[in-house]
Amino acid sequence: MTLMHPTILDTRHHWLITGVAGFIGSNLLENLIQHDQTVTGLDNFLTGSQANIDAALQNATPEQRQRFRLIQGDIADPQTCIAATTNVDFVLHQAAIGSVPWSMDDPLRSHTTNVTGFLNVLMAAQAQQVKRVVYASSSAVYGDSPEVPNREDRLGQPLSPYAATKHCNEVYAAAWHQAFHLPSIGLRYFNVFGPRQDPNGPYAAVIPRWIDNLCHDKACLVFGDGETTRDFCYVDNVVHANITAALCDLSLGVFNIAGGEATSLNTLFHTLRDAVAETRPAARTLEPVYQDFRPGDIRHSMADIRRAQTQLGYHTQVPVKEGLRKTVAWALAQR
Repeated sequence: MTLMHPTILDTRHHWLITGVAGFIGSNLLENLIQHDQTVTGLDNFLTGSQANIDAALQNATPEQRQRFRLIQGDIADPQTCIAATTNVDFVLHQAAIGSVPWSMDDPLRSHTTNVTGFLNVLMAAQAQQVKRVVYASSSAVYGDSPEVPNREDRLGQPLSPYAATKHCNEVYAAAWHQAFHLPSIGLRYFNVFGPRQDPNGPYAAVIPRWIDNLCHDKACLVFGDGETTRDFCYVDNVVHANITAALCDLSLGVFNIAGGEATSLNTLFHTLRDAVAETRPAARTLEPVYQDFRPGDIRHSMADIRRAQTQLGYHTQVPVKEGLRKTVAWALAQR
């Protein structure tokens, strides 16, 4: 975990992390707690786990642990959101059904969590006079836009219910600021990866799944020809973006958060295979298995991160290749 520069968090605040037991949420928790911040975490444990929270608190002192409070509940319940935002300075909203395929299979569930749940968070934050809401949007909002790299002011048509829910979040945040003056910053994540990302389940992200498969001599499935590209972003960069966005002077905005470089799935596979093979030489003989393109997926994705750099002070703390090495090392250490 790459920590913020000490001067960024030299004042104690009270933070709410929704989805605290998830991959990104638990990394946020780890960083804030190590900076002696007070944190309330909210999670319904649909996709998150207690193990993630335990890992985030593993190196915390007893005093730091006492600054953390966990609420088990769902953002779909307005009263839970009210309770979670009590005396909170900043909300880091990560809770979501964060999967394109899942949203295709169950669009109503995605809407209830991602849109109704987000609306509940906004209403609670307004009622409790929270200073700012920072929320997770997604590169999926660019949809069928042919422009690469993606710029914040040029959207395409959404290609999945998930993409539609994240676009709704941005519209609601702008409307809430206009109507009720609640400051909010949206972060359009581009394929975040890193330690504690779940490799299991039907909707697991590609990097943890492929690492797990390579470790168990299983096939790595590639949807399409492998030349689909993504802008992969190590989780420490996302932690940095969330905290700087919360503490900035802006009252409204949406920003791309990514590594700022495109990586094809073929390149990703060979990079991961080589990294795993350093410990498990048998992995070097494995080859990807190609299948049909998957409905709702974007062909090419890369972020223009200049707006985040100039207005938020965001910068890529960990490049993709270094992040992949760190992630493989972490995954192998868990075995």
